[in-house]
Amino acid sequence: MEIQLKSKAGNKNMHISVEKLRKSFGSFEAAKDVSFEIEKGKLIGFLGPSGGGKTTILRMLAGLEQPDSGDIFFHGKKVNDLTPQDRHIGFVFQNYALFRHMTVYENIAFGLKVKKKSKQEIKNRVSELLELTGLKGLDNRLPNQLSGGQRQRVAFARALAPEPQLLLLDEPFAAIDAKVRKELRSWLREMINRVGITTIFVTHDQEEAVEVADEIMIINQGRLEQKGSPFNIYKNPETPFVAGFIGESNRLDDIKGLKGFTDGLQNAKAIIRPEFIDIGLEKEISYRSAAEEGTVRNVFFRGTNWQIEVQVGPYKLFGYRSLEQETLKPGDRVCILIHRIYEYNGENALILENKLKYDPLPVHI
Repeated sequence: MEIQLKSKAGNKNMHISVEKLRKSFGSFEAAKDVSFEIEKGKLIGFLGPSGGGKTTILRMLAGLEQPDSGDIFFHGKKVNDLTPQDRHIGFVFQNYALFRHMTVYENIAFGLKVKKKSKQEIKNRVSELLELTGLKGLDNRLPNQLSGGQRQRVAFARALAPEPQLLLLDEPFAAIDAKVRKELRSWLREMINRVGITTIFVTHDQEEAVEVADEIMIINQGRLEQKGSPFNIYKNPETPFVAGFIGESNRLDDIKGLKGFTDGLQNAKAIIRPEFIDIGLEKEISYRSAAEEGTVRNVFFRGTNWQIEVQVGPYKLFGYRSLEQETLKPGDRVCILIHRIYEYNGENALILENKLKYDPLPVHI
């Protein structure tokens, strides 16, 4: 079975529209004809390797960087020439950027005071945000009296206080330890759903993007590689970069000789995700006519499963095996069933299914 990888259509009722955005710093091109649209109220993750252009695009949306060319629209209104204040942006930085001499209350109230809100309006809004962000009772503390997670919540509350129309988060959890980071992900997801504000966050953490975002934009070398739901991007990568970047992968320079994969592109390379591979003893593999034979090279305990490295002819592959199954050890002869692969050649890409899987041999126990 061969499935052509096709791009997805855009959505309607857009809050943000970006058209052919370009930005260079000297000879370095940070954004190359980037175009996308975002629906109101969506939580979007900018995901990609470091230096790929994510933060530059975010800063252009905020008005902190001026694009060399291209246009940015909020609700159909061009905002290229508007200041950050006039764009009604809330911005949260990875280092919190709190005022150290101000209390939690004063930090959250800062933007409201700049807007010359009344004392009662400020009190009501700050009280509402203290409740929303789980900071109630901490309003008189200084930032150095708070944990990292609490300081980041203050930064969120301060950004939300002036009721911005767009919330931008630049690596918001980068300075927080792993356990607290996981807790804050769930909290952020719930908070954004309650507030209903359009939000974009930059991250290089795939797990974070998949767990938090409604949609992900994969950005690499200044280009938007793909935009879609975490599930669709994972299942239907549109470019070789996305196929290799999302999730884990085995990379092969060719797939000559692999059973069930005789069709495909000329001079193609391949990506095989570990979940596409079953590694087991001969009695455990149902589709033996479609399976390769190989030898276990290494076995690594990964907490919830075993990672198994196998040698299959000239190829070194890895997959995972349940702790409930019979334990394998280096040197064991095993069967390796490859269900599917991503094959690519230049700009062309295919998902190939193992054809021999559809002609199973009986299993004898």
